[in-house]
Amino acid sequence: MRIALDGLPLTETLTGVGNYTLELARALSILRPNIEFEVVAPRAYLSEIDFDNTRPNLKAVQVQTNAATRHWWSIGLPSYIRKNSLALFHGTNFEVPLRGTCPTVVTIHDLSLLRHSTTHKTRAVWRGRMRLPLMSRKATMLITPSEAVRREVCSEFELDPDRVVAIPLAPSPMFRRVERGHAEKTLRRLGVEDQFLLFVGTIEPRKNVLTLLQAFERLIRSTDLRPQLIIAGRTGWKAEEVLSYVNRPEVRDKVRVIGYVSKEELCSLYSACVSLIYPSIHEGFGLPPLEAMACGAPVIATNVPSINQGVARVVPVTDIDSLTEAMVQLLTEPGTRATLAELGMEHAATFSWQRTAELTFAVYEEALSRAKG
Repeated sequence: MRIALDGLPLTETLTGVGNYTLELARALSILRPNIEFEVVAPRAYLSEIDFDNTRPNLKAVQVQTNAATRHWWSIGLPSYIRKNSLALFHGTNFEVPLRGTCPTVVTIHDLSLLRHSTTHKTRAVWRGRMRLPLMSRKATMLITPSEAVRREVCSEFELDPDRVVAIPLAPSPMFRRVERGHAEKTLRRLGVEDQFLLFVGTIEPRKNVLTLLQAFERLIRSTDLRPQLIIAGRTGWKAEEVLSYVNRPEVRDKVRVIGYVSKEELCSLYSACVSLIYPSIHEGFGLPPLEAMACGAPVIATNVPSINQGVARVVPVTDIDSLTEAMVQLLTEPGTRATLAELGMEHAATFSWQRTAELTFAVYEEALSRAKG
């Protein structure tokens, strides 16, 4: 039996969906060694996506397209599924082909395109409004990363709840606490000072980095504390306001934007920071807080249902005063930091990609059963 996953998230800089696709594909191949798994895309993969030397039953397929099949979702992918007799296709990034004969599973990570449309590009919002209802009806089964998103999806698209399953993500196994001495070389190379706060994520409106910067400026103005703020992640849509704010005289000496970093570098940053701050307006799951917890970092997060896990210092979205207060608390109270770090590590340890793969494969089996009637 051959099962394919959408490989498009692995053809560009890895963010949340890309890491989800990568880790899930690897975990599935370990879980079911007798099944052939592949990720399939019409574009070249990142150089780091090389399954050839890891699992014999997992491969990355780049499909060569022509003038017709380059219309991937409508012609190219359905043609590939038919010619290769795939048993099932899993759209890991909101989409499945509307044509085709095999059962499909689609992962809907969140509904921010509909619920927070001003934080996305107009074209993406338009496409989401047109295609998400179609995807939800076409897919045999649906997966969401949290129960909160599952309820939203069932309500928004009036779906039978039995077709929608909430399956949590997990931090990569490599996210483990490293000693400060081990992290020092990485920190020095990145220009990171001894005491620093950390943000990890794409610089875009939904991540709410501007509120973080405003709270950080208030901290600098109203206290004697002088931590560094490190912003790690690629530059996304509408990042200009954030990048302009970073250059304000009040904060520019203490804020450093270091761009996209590797998982190895992230381990060092998570392990050494005073706190990871995750002020997102909306999240389907929120991997960085869980990755940070796995590395022993205390977390400050907004009270978004999917990332409020009861083991972070939680603040209201866009509440600058509360965020400033939370940062001051973690900078000045070692006991609070230690308590949150311990709770976070215990919490992160309850998640694994093996468990995610087990639950996902059970959804595949249900989809295959339903397709047989």
